[in-house]
Order: sequence, then structure tokens, then C-alpha cells
Amino acid sequence: MSDLIARLEALKVIPVIALQDAKQAAPLARVLVENGLPAAEVTFRTPAAAEAIRQMRTAYPELLIGAGTVLTREQVDAAIDAGADFIVSPGFNPTTVQYCLDKGIAIIPGVNNPSLVEQAMEMGLRQLKFFPAEQSGGIPMLKALGAVYPVRFMPTGGVTPANLQDYLALDSVIACGGTWMVPAKLINEEKWDELAQLVQEAVAAL
Repeated sequence: MSDLIARLEALKVIPVIALQDAKQAAPLARVLVENGLPAAEVTFRTPAAAEAIRQMRTAYPELLIGAGTVLTREQVDAAIDAGADFIVSPGFNPTTVQYCLDKGIAIIPGVNNPSLVEQAMEMGLRQLKFFPAEQSGGIPMLKALGAVYPVRFMPTGGVTPANLQDYLALDSVIACGGTWMVPAKLINEEKWDELAQLVQEAVAAL
């Protein structure tokens, strides 16, 4: 887990991606790797997720790949089989968390209040997703949680170039998840040059 956190800290931003077609996975991975953001959280919001992770892993073994929006043990198994490095869930489901712990794969589950943070800590977790970040109180809420609990967060949901630096300035923040550099419309239209420009701008902003 410490190696994963170090990689996330170095990246600062993790592109959160929903792919409708797995054949778009490798070209998108190339855009991310070649433009300085070698990571992806591929969400299980679409049926293409597991195959997309598999194709990214095959094409770019060095890519840091998270499986996002994981809700069930079956999705955990699919993500592991496809080659995901870690699991991300939008909420805190103790069953899913324990299943990941038993499987030996890192999980960063979602929380947005003190009670959920304490439940996560009870299971030995110290790295958590803060979701949906802006809707859950944003930076003031993270400051409050960070002042009380010895945990760190990956805010996702409403993070934009306008507030990114404010989130990253918090000691309790590992990295931020975002979609602005990988908009679904450009992916679906396979506009790789435009996506490369957005990724370059995201990296430059860091």
C-alpha cells in the first residue's frame, strides 16, 4: 500500500474514466502515458470496464490502474483478473472492503463523514476516497476531518482546475480524482490529439 500511495502522491491527479468501448482503452492509455499522466481509474459504470483494464494493462504494463465504482465482490474479482492495481469504491461497504483485504488487493473506499471514517479505521484503512467531494463540504469538510483523524483522502467529485490546487494544498490529501482531462465526449469521438492537449494542460497545472 505504501508504494501505491507514493505513486498516487507523485501523480497528484488520477484521471477517472468511463469507457463505452474497450477498444478505446489502449489508445487512451497511450495518450496518458505519453503526455505525463500514467494512471487511470477505470470505472465499472460500463460493461466495458474489465476488458478496458485488461487492454490497458497489456499495452502499458507500467500504467497505474485503479478499478473504480466497484460495488460487488464479482467486480472485485473481475478487476483483479483484468490486472487492476487497486480498487476504488464510491461508498464504504464493509463486505466489499473485507473481500479486498482477504484477496490482498488495496482498496480506497469512499467516505464523506466522521462515522464512515471511523468504520474504515476500524478495519485498518488509512487511505480513503472523499466522495462526492464538493457536494460533501469540499475543502472545509476535509480540513475538519483531517484535524481529527490520522487518515488521508483522495477527493473525487467536483474537483476541477479551479479548485485543484486548494485540495492538493491540504496535508490530508494524497491526490485528486478528476474527469476534466478525459471527457467522455472526446473519448467516444476518439479525438486523441485533443485529449492529449487536455492531459498536457492538467500536468502543466500541477
